[in-house]
Amino acid sequence: MISEHSSPGGRGAFVHLLRRLHFYIGLFVGPFIFLAAFTGTVYVLTPQLENAWYASTLFVTPQGEAQPLSRQVEAARRYVGPDEPFYAVRPAPGPQDTTRVQFADSTLGASRSRAVFINPYTLAVTGDMPVYGTSGVLPLRTWIDEFHRSLQLGVVGRNYSELAASWMWVAALGGMVLWWQTRVKKRRNGPVRGAKARTRHWHIVLGLSLLVGMVFFSATGLTWSRWAGGNIDTLRSNLGWMTPQVRTSLTVDGTPTQTDPHAMHHMQGGMVMAGPVQDWDKVLAAARQAGISANKIEIRPPKKMGTAWTVTEINRAWPTQVDAVAVNPTNFHIVDAVHFANFPLVAKLTRWGIDAHMGILFGLANQILLVVFGFGVCVLIALGYRQWWLRRPARTELPLSAAWFALPARIRVVVAVLAAALGYCLPVMGVSLVAFLSVDVLRGYFGRSRLVLNE
Repeated sequence: MISEHSSPGGRGAFVHLLRRLHFYIGLFVGPFIFLAAFTGTVYVLTPQLENAWYASTLFVTPQGEAQPLSRQVEAARRYVGPDEPFYAVRPAPGPQDTTRVQFADSTLGASRSRAVFINPYTLAVTGDMPVYGTSGVLPLRTWIDEFHRSLQLGVVGRNYSELAASWMWVAALGGMVLWWQTRVKKRRNGPVRGAKARTRHWHIVLGLSLLVGMVFFSATGLTWSRWAGGNIDTLRSNLGWMTPQVRTSLTVDGTPTQTDPHAMHHMQGGMVMAGPVQDWDKVLAAARQAGISANKIEIRPPKKMGTAWTVTEINRAWPTQVDAVAVNPTNFHIVDAVHFANFPLVAKLTRWGIDAHMGILFGLANQILLVVFGFGVCVLIALGYRQWWLRRPARTELPLSAAWFALPARIRVVVAVLAAALGYCLPVMGVSLVAFLSVDVLRGYFGRSRLVLNE
């Protein structure tokens, strides 16, 4: 029998539409959201795991004064030979850290470079391994990161995380609306006891507690996605919301370019020249004099003739330090500078959102918060499945399409236009919505067929 909340017409039809959509998201997309939350939680813990696993590579015992950066770079060059081009150098950020000299290596695949780790005191090589992106994560963390993003299935696998990000915010907001609509009935009928009521209660409590986080992680997750992410980048570019990058052209009419805020997840090309080895010291000194003060920095040599060196702060904890300068390779004067304090507001929010999503914005506090959130989402989904299981056999309800037809005409138009717009902007959502409708229509058809046969 159709419940009073699923009866056709007006508010009841709209509530039923939300209920059916919420049910399909939980049933079919829930496992993907669970995987994304679980693997994301594991990834958040990887900085400490990486430091422990690669301790002998990343850390050294201080021994007097560190050697000049140029000598450290020269030691890495002697180790790898003369053929591999430099990609970047990350000087040791602290007295117990190693210096990372990265070389472009096309055999490693996209977004990877070869990193040679140098003891700043003895110039000994402490490690040699591929690193991923400009975040420079090591192989263990890279594997976990890629599993979170694509389940290690490559480009095709990225659709799973995009599906989760596309629907999680809808499930969260829809669940809140459904909870609000049932509050009146609950007050009228009094509390309902039993396993089903307890399961539903805790599902609601967790859903409301995690609501803001689910919307936030959906939004930030979509910026990394394959299809929706491309649309978001296009929109940001058209509106001038991209993150500024220093001008590296040495020509008078060179204009500043723009960079992807997900630079820590993407990397293209390789540095092809670096000049005399002593230039590393001169470039570093010029950058320090220009106000580059963070301990964590990355120095990149010119990509080609007529371009400048770049020195970029890469400390994305709070306060955010991502200032950058371009240094003329001839006279070591500052060509251009970009300061985070002068970023457009949207660019700042994008930077903070990405860093918070990765658990690095506020350090350990950010990590703890994300671990609690990820675990909470996993429990929320498990409770949703338990609630569905306890309610079997399900009541006969209007199909999703029937609930839509039961809406007033003007509301049907609004819902259809909104669904089409979201499907266009978030293609994976659009395709999966068509799948939901197909399942719902088939379910209604076979349900009617069984009813006719029974008669």
